Amino acid sequence: MRAKKILVALAGQPNCGKSTIFNMLTGAHQHVANYPGVTVEKKTGAFNIDDIRVELVDLPGTYSFTSYSLEERVARDFLLGDNPDVVIDVADGSNLKRNLYLLLQLMEMEVPTILNLNMMDVVERRGQKIDIEKLQEILGIPIVPTKAKKGEGKEAMKEAVKLLAATPLESTFRIDYGELEAHIAELEELLKEDPVLSVQYPVRWVAIKLLENDSEVRELLKRSHTDAVRVLARTESCRARFQEEVSNAAERHIAFTRHGACSRIARETVTFPVEKRRNLSDRADKYVCHRFLGPIILVAILMVLYQVAIVFGNWLALQVWPVWGSLENFAADVLPAAGFMNDPLLRALGLWVVKSITAILNYLPIFFLLFSLIAVLEDSGYMPRMAFILDRLFRRFGLHGQSTLPMILGGVYIGGCAIPGVMATKAIPDERARLATIMIVPMMNCLAKVPLYLILIGAYFGDAGGFAMFFIATVTLFMALPVAKLLSMTVLKNRPSAPFIMEMPPYHIPTLYGTLRRAGERIWLFMKKIVTVVAAVAVVVFVLINYPGLSEKRQAHYLEMQDTAVAAFMKDVNKTEFKGEIKQKDVLSIILFGESLKRAKKGVKDKDQSAAINAEFQEKDPIRYAVIKRVGKDGKKLNRSLKSVIKVRKKIRREARSERFESSFLGSMGRALEPVTQWAGFNWRINIALLSAFAAKENSAATLGAIYGIDGDQSVQESMKAGEVGFTSLHALALMLFMALYPPCVPTSIMVRHQSNSTKWMLFSIGYQTLLGLFVASLVFTGGTVLGLTGFEAMWAFYALCVVTTLIMAMIPTPEEKEEGSISTVTPCKENCS
Repeated sequence: MRAKKILVALAGQPNCGKSTIFNMLTGAHQHVANYPGVTVEKKTGAFNIDDIRVELVDLPGTYSFTSYSLEERVARDFLLGDNPDVVIDVADGSNLKRNLYLLLQLMEMEVPTILNLNMMDVVERRGQKIDIEKLQEILGIPIVPTKAKKGEGKEAMKEAVKLLAATPLESTFRIDYGELEAHIAELEELLKEDPVLSVQYPVRWVAIKLLENDSEVRELLKRSHTDAVRVLARTESCRARFQEEVSNAAERHIAFTRHGACSRIARETVTFPVEKRRNLSDRADKYVCHRFLGPIILVAILMVLYQVAIVFGNWLALQVWPVWGSLENFAADVLPAAGFMNDPLLRALGLWVVKSITAILNYLPIFFLLFSLIAVLEDSGYMPRMAFILDRLFRRFGLHGQSTLPMILGGVYIGGCAIPGVMATKAIPDERARLATIMIVPMMNCLAKVPLYLILIGAYFGDAGGFAMFFIATVTLFMALPVAKLLSMTVLKNRPSAPFIMEMPPYHIPTLYGTLRRAGERIWLFMKKIVTVVAAVAVVVFVLINYPGLSEKRQAHYLEMQDTAVAAFMKDVNKTEFKGEIKQKDVLSIILFGESLKRAKKGVKDKDQSAAINAEFQEKDPIRYAVIKRVGKDGKKLNRSLKSVIKVRKKIRREARSERFESSFLGSMGRALEPVTQWAGFNWRINIALLSAFAAKENSAATLGAIYGIDGDQSVQESMKAGEVGFTSLHALALMLFMALYPPCVPTSIMVRHQSNSTKWMLFSIGYQTLLGLFVASLVFTGGTVLGLTGFEAMWAFYALCVVTTLIMAMIPTPEEKEEGSISTVTPCKENCS
C-alpha cells in the first residue's frame, strides 16, 4: 500500500525562526532550486508522520502578501496555485502583534493554517505570557508553541499537521473593515457571477485585494473573469465612493484595520511584565546603530571578516592545495603519457579541464569561511543593522543597504571573489537595487586579478608600490558607485523597487551546528552550479586557444630540433655501459620517468619516506633510475646530457605553445581587435592574454608568459623590468584599469545568469563592462600620452576624476527621491514594535 502524500507550506516573517523549524521537521534534508521563472530560492524537504509522507516547502520570508516584492508575489502565488494541504505560519512569539499581520492575511486567503508560536524560550526569558487557549478561541485555528532551537514541539507540530490535513477547519474569525464592508460585499456579488474564479480563489480575499489596488490581482482578474472590465470599473467606483465617504484611501484603511485587529488580539492574549526593562538588543543597538559609533563598529567587523576569510582563507587554501595538486598528479598519471613536443589530445584536454576545475576548487576554503561568517552575521541579527547603517549612503547610488555584503565578498578593497558576491545578492529584496548590485560586483577586486596587479606594480611602480596598490584597491569603488547610479537611472529605471522595510531582530548567539550546516549548504550549491559548467566551458576555451595549430613547416622545424637533441644524447649513450640498453625511443620515457619521480616526492620531507620512494622507482626501472639519479660514473655523464635534452624540450614546447596561441582562433581575434585596443595601448599579445582571462582571470599572467615565450610570473615581471615587453608605466596603468573593469569570468557569468534568471542580463554585464573597461583604459592611455603624463601622474589624475564624478552623481536625485522626496524608510521593529 502506497503511503499518502500531503503538501505543507512553511510561511512566516523574516527572523521568526522559520529555517530552524524547517530543519527541525526535515532533519535538514533539503533540496534547493528556484521557483519557475524567478530567482527566489525554493527550499523543499520531506518527513514522515506515521504512514503519511509530507513534502515541506519553505516559502520566502515576507512581512505581508502584497505585490510589492518578488518574494511576496512568489509566496502568494504558491499558496493560491499549488493549494497546499496545510500552511504552518511560523510566528515569533515574543513579538506576536507584528507577526499576526501575516497570519490574518493567510486566514483571508482561506488556506488551512496552523499558527506556530516559535521562540517561546525568548517569551519566557522576557517575562511575557501568552494565553494560548484564548488566542485559539479568538482565531479558531490550531496553535502549536515551539522552542525550535531546543527541538521542543516537534511531535506536537506533526500531530497538528496530521489532524488538520485529515479534517480541515474553517476559521470563524473575520476582520471587520467597518465602512468598507458594504463595498466588499458589492464586489463579492459581482465576482460570484463567474463560476470558475469563485471556485479557484477566495472571493472575499479577491474583493479586498481589488480594493487595495493590488496590481497582480487585477491582472489575475483580467485572465480569469469573463467580465473583468465591468468588475474593474465597479472596483474604481467603490474606491472613489469610499474615499469620498471617509476621506481615506481604501488601501490605507485596510492596512490600519488589520494592524488594529493585531493590536486588539495581542492585548487580549499577551501579558507583559509590570517592570519594563530594556533588553540586551536595545542596549547593544544604542552603540551598534549609533550615528557615529555604528559605522566605526561596522568597519571593525568588516576588517575582521576580511582578515579571517581572505587573509586566513588564503593561508588555508595554500595548506589545502596539495589535495588539488594530487588530483592533478593523478590525472597526469592515468591519462596517456606526454609527448616530446605535443601531448596526445586526450591528455592535453584532460589536464586542461582538471586544472580549470582545481583553479576554482582552490578557493573553497575561502568560500567556506566567507559563508560561515555570513551565517554568523545573519544568525546573530547583525546583518539588518549593517544594511540599516549603510542604506542611506547606498540609496544615493541606486543600491541597497544589503548591497554591502556582496561588495565585501566581491573584493571592495582587495582579495574577494565575485562568485559568492553575486550569490549574496539574493538577500536584496529590491529588484532594481539587486540587479544594480549584480552588475557592479564583478568590478570589485577579486583575488584572481591580484597576480596581474602585483606583476605590473612590481615592474613599473616599484618605488611607489604601496600607493599604486592603494589606488587600484580603492578606485574600483569610486568607479562602481557612479556606474550603479547610471544603471539605476537608465536600463534599470523601470524595474520594480520595493519599499525598504528593515526589521531589527533581537540578537542571538549563533550555534556551531547551524553555522556549519548553512555554510555547507552554500558550498554544495556552489559546487553543483559552477564546477560542472566550468568543465564544459574549459573544453570550448581549449579549442579556441589551441586550434587550428602549427603549420607543417613549423612542425618540421621543431621535429628537427627534437631529433638533433635526441641524437646528441644517443651519441653519449653509445659511449657508456648503457649502449644497447637505451634506445632512441626510450629518451622520452626517461624524461617522463624523472617527472613521475619528482611528482611522487613533491611535499615529502621525511628522509625515510623519500628513500622508500627512491627504492620503489629504482626497483621499477634500474636503468632509467640510474640516469635520473646520477648513479655511477656513466649515470652522471648521461644525466648531464639528458638535462640538455630536457632544456631543448622545454624550449620547443614553450615556443610551439606561443606560436600555437598566436595562430589560434583566439589569436586571430586578438589581432582583429588590435585596431580598437591600440588606443588603450594593447597589442595583439595583450589581447590574447585578456581574452584567455575570460575563462578565469588567473589565466592573464600565465598567458602573458606563454605569449612572450617565458615561464612563471616572476619571469614576466623581470622581462617587463628589462624592457623586453615594450611597455611603459602608462601601458601598465591602462592594463590594470581594464583588468579592474574586466567583464565577469565564466563562473561568475554563470552565477549572474542564475541570480538574474536572465541570459540577457548576463550578456549585458559582459558587454557593458568590456566597453567601459576599454573606454577607461583608452582615456587613460591616450589622454596620458597626449598630455605627456607618466603612469604615476595619470594614476592620480584619474583618481581625482573618479572621486569628483562620484560626488556629482551622489547629488543627482534617484527615481525614489524624485517621486517620494525621501531616500528610504527604515522601520527598526523590535519586541513591541509592529
